[in-house]
Amino acid sequence: MKLLMALISGILFGFGLALSGMTDISKVIGFLDLFGNWDPTLAFVMGGGILVSLPFFQFGLGKLKAPFFADVFRLPTRTDIDGRLITGAALFGIGWGLVGLCPGPAIASLAYLNIEILYFGAAMLAGMFVADFVDGLLTEKS
Repeated sequence: MKLLMALISGILFGFGLALSGMTDISKVIGFLDLFGNWDPTLAFVMGGGILVSLPFFQFGLGKLKAPFFADVFRLPTRTDIDGRLITGAALFGIGWGLVGLCPGPAIASLAYLNIEILYFGAAMLAGMFVADFVDGLLTEKS
């Protein structure tokens, strides 16, 4: 049942990304181009996501002991801002701005069977392996 719900949630999320235009690379780049031909429509998509999730995080999270299909909530416990976080955020932002995709919409875009998306997916996986390797090297030194 847990896997079925994960599949249904993923399909629903991917459909929402496609319907909202988050998988349209030109629309995303237009949204990120603040000083050019800016397209503000994706701000409404993000705002809608915040409106749906904010009440849960503000009021519902403390009332539930666990998610419906898990034993506990797995929320981040770290609150510090370190070099790894800043570097990762910068690389994510640079990649998003250059390509117009982030991991969620990229995975949803695989349904389009577009070869460029496969290249992006391969580069994303390679980046994750390189980041994990470098993190292992840095962890050994400290």
